[in-house]
Amino acid sequence: MPKSLSFSDLSSRHFGVSDGLSRSYSEAARICLDRHHTSPAEFRLQDNDEEETASAIWERADERLERAGANKDDATEFAAYALAIAATELLRRLVAVRRAETRTGADYYLGDPRAAAEDLEAAFRLEISGTDEGTEVSIKSRLREKIDQARRGNSNLPALALVVGFAASLILCVDVSER
Repeated sequence: MPKSLSFSDLSSRHFGVSDGLSRSYSEAARICLDRHHTSPAEFRLQDNDEEETASAIWERADERLERAGANKDDATEFAAYALAIAATELLRRLVAVRRAETRTGADYYLGDPRAAAEDLEAAFRLEISGTDEGTEVSIKSRLREKIDQARRGNSNLPALALVVGFAASLILCVDVSER
């Protein structure tokens, strides 16, 4: 049985994601997934040089949800947060512990689910991007941009860069090394 990208209840496992954000991210993911797939959809997950597959399972968005999520850019951004957080949980066994501040080169801080939520000393920064369309080549190009952004961030914490390609059913995650 393939592994699952569990994005519908993030707040139950990620103390850096509120109930409201969890619901919003999940709704956006449903909208973006509906554009290209039917449930369940299999995603390729590449974590540095390792690759595996995982299934995304969701309930199709209704008309009201589609209207609420009609801004394609916003929906793609929020959907990428949902799948990125779910993917790092699956791949790295890390949870979102806090939203990152501006100019840190990250969107979220990730940590061990057993650690104290306020302890960021052992945290990782997670820089996230999503693309609705695109090939593996264009997704890898976006990943290079996110790596550079994380490197420029005003933080000395280690970082991960991750890009979700919705049409391509591809999630790329890499450790960001210093130059």
